[in-house]
Amino acid sequence: MWHCHIRGLKPGALYLWRADGPYEPSLGQRFNVNRGLIDPYAKALTNGTWDLSGALGYDSSSSEADLSFSTHRDDAPLPKCIVVDDEFDWEGDAPLNYPLKDCIIYETHVKGLTRGLLRPAGKDNNGSSGQTTGNKEDSLITGGSHLTTPNLPPGVQAVDHPGTYRGVAEMIGYFKKLGITSLEFLPLHEFDSAEHFRRNPKTAALLSNYWGYSPLAFFAPKAGYAYMDGQPHDQSDPSFPVREFKYMVRELHKAGIELILDVVFNHSAEGNELGPTLSFRGLDNSIYYMLDNDRRRYKNYSGCGNTLNCNHPVMRTLIQDCLRYWVVQMHVDGFRFDLGSILGRDSSGRLLENPPVIESIAEDPLLRNTKIIAEAWDAGGAYQVGSFPGGRWAEWNDKYRDDVRRFWRGEKAGALHLATRITGSSDLYLRDGRKPFHSINFITAHDGFTLNDLVSYSQKHNEENGEENRDGAQENWSQNFGVEGPSEDPNIEAKRLKQLHTFMATLLLSIGTPMVLGGDEIRRSQRGNNNAYCQDNETSWYDWKNAERNTELLDFFSSLVAFRKAHPVFRRPEFFTGEDRDSNEILDITWFDERGQAPDWSSINHTLAAMIDGSAQETGEQEDDDFYLMFNATTHGIVFTVPRHPRTLPWHSILDTGSHPPRGILPTENAWQSPPVGKTYTMAPRSMALLVAPRL
Repeated sequence: MWHCHIRGLKPGALYLWRADGPYEPSLGQRFNVNRGLIDPYAKALTNGTWDLSGALGYDSSSSEADLSFSTHRDDAPLPKCIVVDDEFDWEGDAPLNYPLKDCIIYETHVKGLTRGLLRPAGKDNNGSSGQTTGNKEDSLITGGSHLTTPNLPPGVQAVDHPGTYRGVAEMIGYFKKLGITSLEFLPLHEFDSAEHFRRNPKTAALLSNYWGYSPLAFFAPKAGYAYMDGQPHDQSDPSFPVREFKYMVRELHKAGIELILDVVFNHSAEGNELGPTLSFRGLDNSIYYMLDNDRRRYKNYSGCGNTLNCNHPVMRTLIQDCLRYWVVQMHVDGFRFDLGSILGRDSSGRLLENPPVIESIAEDPLLRNTKIIAEAWDAGGAYQVGSFPGGRWAEWNDKYRDDVRRFWRGEKAGALHLATRITGSSDLYLRDGRKPFHSINFITAHDGFTLNDLVSYSQKHNEENGEENRDGAQENWSQNFGVEGPSEDPNIEAKRLKQLHTFMATLLLSIGTPMVLGGDEIRRSQRGNNNAYCQDNETSWYDWKNAERNTELLDFFSSLVAFRKAHPVFRRPEFFTGEDRDSNEILDITWFDERGQAPDWSSINHTLAAMIDGSAQETGEQEDDDFYLMFNATTHGIVFTVPRHPRTLPWHSILDTGSHPPRGILPTENAWQSPPVGKTYTMAPRSMALLVAPRL
């Protein structure tokens, strides 16, 4: 650790490091005193257009490539580190840290969420004349597309600061309408938005690093997402992004909404041996990175050219210091770790049984209430879903995603797989003592189709990424119901809308922690692009006119969220046992086929039903009503026999995604009621229904 004290240095001062030492790439050393270096602990970087062509540590014109040494000394293209004033009036705020079992996570992008949601000049959110403090243009126009939304449905409001932290804070009314508890942002640690210089082959527009999975400074919130006095961030107050981020967190917390950050500790923006020297490479290349046996090369378990050496004591300390900073100083509530399996590799790339950095994060006393969520795989072939080490880690459960998609498409992964996933994936998490809520259930995420595209496209359409459609997942378990892409056929649209409702109901009535991809509730589309990492344009930005066109779906989603929050049986902290707990011959869950009989798990079934007992599982837990779930993934109607309730209570039908239009959660007094004995219930193709037997 090197440090210095500079007398009289004040907040707002700008700086870079220089580090002198051997430049011997074949030995893993790449010091170059001519390169200005970003401080890994910098709390903010200056904003602007970056040109990293002058940041190479070698002479690009030399035939020796990176074995050569650059004597060129020009730091002008690099962002500068900022001395930040940490003072901020938090008004008593602290991280909310809700229990995972009670959370509904909404994954979104800071910029894309509000970039196309601009209030018309001179109008407030009620359409009245009013003064705005942001961009005064009448509409946000990009490529000729008007994205202004002057006629928004209730709960959706235009913003004065689109594409920024402050714009997110202006969306609080909408988040409260949805009922979600937690925002999860794609990476906002400082990165170079102009990193990709490929062009869109259709429009010739420059592509960019939109998602942000290429970090440069892990302590610094992205300056490009900050506004100051209604204008884009400039140099007059360099530390402003930090205060803007804190303001957003404080306002979200006031509204009861917590914040989870997607963090990328698996690689940096310096790339492979031909990449620029920006920070780690010039400070101590052989410590910060995993190097190959040929020390000139980098191990690449990230798919991005390099891999950070996370379990080296220096890098491990940096990661832990960084997480503490974001929790203690910035008040965030949790982290999702991109390609988390890399955190489990040693300097040689081997997966460790007890990785020091993973265990230290889980056991850190300052992070004890903080959510830690792993993407439990990496690009080097590691796959640890259900076996991620470290005890209390939650995981993105991609098995839930795939099994639910396959069930509703009618694939061979039938009822048995669905039953396992909607009850918390005990096959993955029970054996090591974890709970159902450690399964982060999702059907869609930023990486893949949106929910609308999942029911509108049978193939990915990533041509505009400039990689000849080779990028993105090949198998999506999607279906288009007869037409690829948008359709004006009312029959096709009815089938798609029903499937959207069914997916939403499946997710929010599953045991585990649900995560929804932002915009799915208003049918956000990426036009079939399932890897829009480089699309900083209308492909990725939310088109909020969809909210006006899809108010029924929006209300359906909100009603499901409210229902889940009101019924602890769908937020249970323990796995079902299928056993009689109270000597009353009533099981916590009982499975049925469509005939009301015990299912044959050895066959591939596309129908399933389950009776859930709402009795409290542990002392101090809440009692709930009893429920009966029915699933029909066939392409034809099925008549289900509903068994008699074990306490002879009447069943009420309160949700049916197969009705016309799909029916959301109904009050019990408006629902169908059965006689005391069994009754049949007709299920439409590819639909699910929920019955309730009120006990409270």
